[in-house]
Amino acid sequence: MSKGIAITGMGIISSVGATVEENLHSLKAATPGITRLANIETRHRDSIMVGEIKQTNAQLETQLGLEKENNLSRTSMLGIIAAKEALTQASINDIEAHRTGFISGTSVGGMDMTERYYDSYNESLEYIRYIETQHAGSTTGDIAKYLGIKGYVTTISTACSSAANAIMLGARMIKAGKLDRVIVGGTDGMSKFTINGFNTLMILSDEECTPFDEHRKGLNLGEAAAYIVLESDAIVANENKKVLGYVSGWANANDAYHQTASSSEGEGAYLAMKKALNVAKISPEQVDYVNAHGTATPNNDMSEGTAMTRIFGKETMPVFSSTKAFTGHTLAAAAAVEAVFSILSLQENIVFPNLNFKTPIADLSMTPQTTCLEKELDVILSNSFGFGGNCSTLIFTK
Repeated sequence: MSKGIAITGMGIISSVGATVEENLHSLKAATPGITRLANIETRHRDSIMVGEIKQTNAQLETQLGLEKENNLSRTSMLGIIAAKEALTQASINDIEAHRTGFISGTSVGGMDMTERYYDSYNESLEYIRYIETQHAGSTTGDIAKYLGIKGYVTTISTACSSAANAIMLGARMIKAGKLDRVIVGGTDGMSKFTINGFNTLMILSDEECTPFDEHRKGLNLGEAAAYIVLESDAIVANENKKVLGYVSGWANANDAYHQTASSSEGEGAYLAMKKALNVAKISPEQVDYVNAHGTATPNNDMSEGTAMTRIFGKETMPVFSSTKAFTGHTLAAAAAVEAVFSILSLQENIVFPNLNFKTPIADLSMTPQTTCLEKELDVILSNSFGFGGNCSTLIFTK
């Protein structure tokens, strides 16, 4: 087994909690954060369920001590909150003490603000400051500037696997000796753009989502930010750092099948899992738990289930669950959210439940874990699959 890259801090804000501790409490209590929309005016408000953080932008600005005339988007503010918590847990006081990078995934970027004032730009200069937040990289820049990170800063935008690829890139940068530590993860705020886009694809559910259920109707969109701190063995040894876990395996693959759908054989997912296991020098039999992508869409769950069966075998399938019924599908942040959940699972020796499951998918006969399960956990495999065939797998170990 590969030792991997040390994780020394983590931070998160999601619909089930504003801190790591609050998220853990909700997971243990099996308390989901799926509700009707509150912060966005849209005709779809009463027809979909979402994993929405109930703090308004004004409340987030107050929490961060921002001036009223700032141009930070919701995506940026959520990212700052999560990244600050991660740095605090990692006991990083001097951000420039080592070669430090920041790699962040996002898909929405600053759209929540640019779309809000789209019709006003020609009529008033008051909101023109938000235009520059449109591109995804602006949110990464905002967070890095707030944290004081001046080294390697970059954005990953591979749809719903963005944060997984950010974590993978960070781990590889440390392994290659290019950086000493990297804050990696992702952030996405709720926006009309994503609501309307996913509604057009007809994959949004009007009820709480039901991952891996035969009668699943679609996903619940969510918003969140989550980051983990990766540090070199030298820093861990010299500063006597507490290690929360390791990123021991990583891979991405693409089945080049369809813009928004996975292949029936789950080829991309299969290749990503297989490659990640090879990087970690771990056999499928050593995996104790799979935090599945599990979006509750007809296509994803069938495709991912098929890929998992190919990797693990129907009779030797490890315990698995999707945690998206807690938070909703948080898009580019999803893999980072589930990285935090995976690390918590390792620390607590608990498999968090796949909520709302009732009936196995007929063609798979796979049953996820539906209640909190106390189990010795040493190896967790976490999947994240995005549009365009962007399939990524991470492996976390104690």
